[in-house]
Amino acid sequence: MEQNLTIEQIQNFKGKYPKQLWYLFFSEMWERFSFYGMRGMLVIFMVNQLMMNDEVANLQYGATQAFVYAFTFIGGLFADKILGYRKSLFWGGLLMIVGSIILAIDPKQFFFFGISFTIIGTGFFKPNISTMVGKLYKDDDNRRDAGFSLFYAGVNLGALIGGYLCIAVANGSMFSSIIPEHLRWNFAFGFAAIVMVISLLTFVQTQKSLGEIGISPLLDLTDSKRKTYEYLTYIGSIVIIPIIILLVSNSQYTDIFMFIIGPCSILYLAYEMRNFSLADNKKLVAALVFIIFSIFFWAFFEQSGGSLSLFAANNLNKTVLGIPLDPNGVNNSANSLFVIIFAALIGMAWLWMSKRKIEPNTIVKFGLGFLFLSGGFYVFYYTKFFADANGVTSLDLFTFGWFIITFGELCLSPIGMSIMTKLSPAKLQAVMMGMWFLASAYGQYFAGLLGANIASASEHATNLEKLSIYADGYKQLAIYALIAGVILILISPLVKKLMQEVK
Repeated sequence: MEQNLTIEQIQNFKGKYPKQLWYLFFSEMWERFSFYGMRGMLVIFMVNQLMMNDEVANLQYGATQAFVYAFTFIGGLFADKILGYRKSLFWGGLLMIVGSIILAIDPKQFFFFGISFTIIGTGFFKPNISTMVGKLYKDDDNRRDAGFSLFYAGVNLGALIGGYLCIAVANGSMFSSIIPEHLRWNFAFGFAAIVMVISLLTFVQTQKSLGEIGISPLLDLTDSKRKTYEYLTYIGSIVIIPIIILLVSNSQYTDIFMFIIGPCSILYLAYEMRNFSLADNKKLVAALVFIIFSIFFWAFFEQSGGSLSLFAANNLNKTVLGIPLDPNGVNNSANSLFVIIFAALIGMAWLWMSKRKIEPNTIVKFGLGFLFLSGGFYVFYYTKFFADANGVTSLDLFTFGWFIITFGELCLSPIGMSIMTKLSPAKLQAVMMGMWFLASAYGQYFAGLLGANIASASEHATNLEKLSIYADGYKQLAIYALIAGVILILISPLVKKLMQEVK
C-alpha cells in the first residue's frame, strides 16, 4: 500500500474509482451493518420488550433517530474545527462499540444508556467518512457521482446484512436452534458491536493511504494546545451522555431540541457565509434548497423503521416468490438489496449520459427521486386490495414497492452527499455534510410524527381495519411526494443558476 501520498496524487487516479474509495467502502459497510441492524430492531423491541403501544413506539423511534442524525451536524462541526475527520471517525467508532456492548449485555435495563452512546458515536463517525470520500475527487471531476453511488452500495451492503440478520435473530427466524430464546435480543445487539470493531480496524489499517485527507485542522498550534482541545472534546462527549439519556427517553423533549438545533445551524451557516464570496454564498443557498427538500423525502422514506415495521409485523405474509422470509427482515433489507444491484448501474448511467451531454442536473435528479418515492408508496397503498379476511396481504407486492422507491433513493441520497461536497467551500464541507444529515434528523422526527398519527388512528381497530388505515396513510404520502417532485423539476432552472458551474 502506498503511503504519504499527496492530495494531487490521490485525485489524479486512473479508471473509474480511486483505490482509497474501496477502503472507505468496507469501513462504512460494517458501520452501516451496526447502525441499520439496530435501527431495524428499535420499534419492534420497544413494542414487544418495553411494552410501549404503537403510537408511543413511533414517537420514540422518531426521537431516537432524530437525535442520531442531529448529532452528525455537531460531529461535523468538531471535525472541521478541532479533531479532523480521521480522529473524529475513530472516536465515534469507539463510542458506537461501547453503546452496542451495553445493549448486548442487558437491552431492557440499559436501552437508553446504550442508545445514547451510539447517538454520540454516529455523530462523530457518519458525516466525516462521507466527507473524506468527496476529498478523493477534484472539484470538477465528473466521476464523483459514480464514486458516491459505489460508496452508497457499500452502505447498503452493510444495511442489507445487518437489517435482515439482527431482526431475524431477535424474532427467532434465524439461529433459533442455537441461540436461547431469552438471549435472542442480546445476540442481535451483540452482532452490531462485533461488526463495528471490524469497521474501525479496517479504517485504522488503511488510513495511511489517505495522505493528508482528514488530518487535524489545528496543526498550526503547539502539540499541547492542540491535544488540550482534543481531550476537551472527548471528555465533553462523555459528560453529555446523561443529558442525551434524558432527552431520548422523554420524547416530548424532542420538540424543543428540534426547534433549537435547526435554527441554530442556519444561524451558524449565515455567520460563516460572511467570510465567503457572493459566488460561494449562492452555492450555499442552492445547497440549502437540496437540504430542505431532503427533509420531506426522509420523512416519507423513514416510515421503514417506524410505521412500516409494524405494518410488516402485523399485515404481511411470510413469503417472497415462494421463499419463506421474515417480513420485518424484508422491510429492513429489500431496499438495500436493490441498491446493491442497481447503484453501480445508475452511476454508470450518469457517466454515460454525462459523456453525451444529456445528464439531467442534480435538482432534476432530486425531483425524479420524489416521483419514484411517490410510486413506491402508492404500491404500499395498493396492497390493501390483496388482503385476506385477517388483514394479511402480499409481501411480494410490498417488496415491489421498495424496488420502486430504491430508484428514488438512488436519484437523491448518493447524489445529495456528492452535491454537498461540490457546493461547499473546503472549510465548511464537514459542516455542510452535517447539515445534510441534520435534514435527515428532521426527516426522522417528522417520520415519527406521521407514523404515530397513523398508529393513533388504528389503535382499537381490527387487523383488517388497521391494514386499510395504514394503506390510506401511505396513499396520502404518495400524493405529497408527487407534488414535491413536480415542484423541484419546475424550479430547477433557478437552482441551476445558483449552482453556477456545478452540475
